[in-house]
Amino acid sequence: MTQKYFHMLFLYLGRMNAFLAAALLGFLVLLINLDIVSRTLFDGSLPGVTEIIALAIPVLVFLALPYQVSGGLLIRNNYFLRKGGGNSALELFSNVVSMAISVGISIATMPLLLSAIDSGEFFGTPDVFTISVWPLRLAILFGSLLVAILFAYKVVEDWRWSLVSSQTAVTLSVFIISIGISYNIAGSNTEIGSVSIVLLLWLLITGVPVAFSLLCTGVVGLSFMKHDLGIGVDVLGMVSASAVSSYVFAAVPLFVLMGLIVASANIGRDSLRVAYWFVGFLKGGLGIATVGANTIFAAITGISIASAAIFSKVAAPELIARGFTPKFALGLVAGSSVLGMLIPPSILLIIYGIIAEVSINKLFVAAVIPGLLLAFLLCLVVVLCVTLNLRFAVTDRYHLTEELPVISISEILRVGPPIFLLVACIVGGIYGGIFTPTEAGAVGSALSCVIALSLGRIKVKKLIELVFSAASTTSSLLFMIIGASAFGLMLTLSGIPEALGQVAQVTGLGLTTYVCLYFLIVVFLGTILDSTSILLVMVPIGLPVVHAMGGDLIWFGIVTVIGVEVGLLTPPLGLSIYAIKASIDDDSISLGDIFRGASPFAMLTFLVCLLLIFNPNLCLFLL
Repeated sequence: MTQKYFHMLFLYLGRMNAFLAAALLGFLVLLINLDIVSRTLFDGSLPGVTEIIALAIPVLVFLALPYQVSGGLLIRNNYFLRKGGGNSALELFSNVVSMAISVGISIATMPLLLSAIDSGEFFGTPDVFTISVWPLRLAILFGSLLVAILFAYKVVEDWRWSLVSSQTAVTLSVFIISIGISYNIAGSNTEIGSVSIVLLLWLLITGVPVAFSLLCTGVVGLSFMKHDLGIGVDVLGMVSASAVSSYVFAAVPLFVLMGLIVASANIGRDSLRVAYWFVGFLKGGLGIATVGANTIFAAITGISIASAAIFSKVAAPELIARGFTPKFALGLVAGSSVLGMLIPPSILLIIYGIIAEVSINKLFVAAVIPGLLLAFLLCLVVVLCVTLNLRFAVTDRYHLTEELPVISISEILRVGPPIFLLVACIVGGIYGGIFTPTEAGAVGSALSCVIALSLGRIKVKKLIELVFSAASTTSSLLFMIIGASAFGLMLTLSGIPEALGQVAQVTGLGLTTYVCLYFLIVVFLGTILDSTSILLVMVPIGLPVVHAMGGDLIWFGIVTVIGVEVGLLTPPLGLSIYAIKASIDDDSISLGDIFRGASPFAMLTFLVCLLLIFNPNLCLFLL
């Protein structure tokens, strides 16, 4: 009974922490908008905005992290856990690894906290603006301790109530022993790094949360390279405090918040109606409108999973009712939803820009032509399928002149302006150099909030829930970047990127051939890993080689993101497909049906990427 009460207490603390993180996110939105107003009206920015935001981001991450852990919401690969009916050995192993890393973060942070208090350590510029860093250290310590306790509780529960499969337990033991032997046999840092990459892929595949997989690999690899576990643990404290402590990282929670508000306000439905009003007279007009609406929605949110979930409810029923086959209708929704990862603003492009340390604005500009090209080709596929009356796409009920209720001019004038205002503000502000991506996210969040409330689409209570959800989601995303930072340090010390570059030179691999091979690996990983994980694993490996071979890192980023997009549509883990399946209330449509329906669009996206690989100017033309 006492154990139960303790567990409830820690769950309560986790939720309270998450509410503090949500309040902090709301404060950041307000602060950035006030800074923009001050700069515009009074010709001067508010002091300390950059420093406050940089310090607030890791605080937000570790405040919300315990809630994500308690709810089992950390991003991970559940494929083998699902196939094994929730395999106890894998779950137990995952929780032990995560608990150990959390304890390591706590151990590494404690002396940093005491030092910050004793020395009065601050962040900022003296005589301009400074802020003490001890609250950051305290938030990291408290959050990591709470996470460690929650995982410890999960370990105890797994041990007490789960019957561990002997076969799986033996397999785990053999692999762990093999990895240990491999580390001890490995002589050079490059060999240790290679073993670490194998370890990382195995951790990811077996269901260890992505962030903890990256952190574990980084710590273990660095410890073996330096022959000192203490150095690996110290790295945990360093990356936890500094990896996401930058103004640019605020773009992630701000765009996530804006996407959630826009999705809840039914702006996806409005964008479909507006798009249909423009193209409804064409053959396959409703299908074209679905692609167009996804393009508009992507330009507002940048979140493909949100597009997939929304348009599977909004567009798919209408498409099916007008004679499109269910698998084609849902495949079209899935295929067009990946535009959210390409049409700016894109969360994946932001994450790539942060990892690669390249201009996010330039990435957004470079993505315009590929995004519009892909949207055009998706529309062309719809027109061809309808014109040729392909049984894969349309049924006997389909009519070339689709009969949808006529949308009046007054209705378009009512729902259209908010959409165009959001697109103009966000896209125009970024491309026009008025806003940085972070500022555009803050303005978009505030504007979408005003629009949603003024139209009566959401209530204040719902808005608070959305801010809470955005803070929690952001915690998972940015914690993975913290993990990627540790993994990146290990890779740098291993010398693997340099070794790959030397191999490419010796074998005579050109840049194009190398990027093609890299693209195929990214697509393959998309069958087993989620999109963010692929970026965090592959970019640190592939990017240094491309840079050494003279490749453009902006172009490489677009190719990488499109490769990830293909993975969103491929089995067994295509997340867009799973989002659609979870959104529809129809057991007669299987996951296999949706995957088959999406296959032409996945192939089309694949071909577009090959075109970009062989013609980089399609990306770089506008730069």
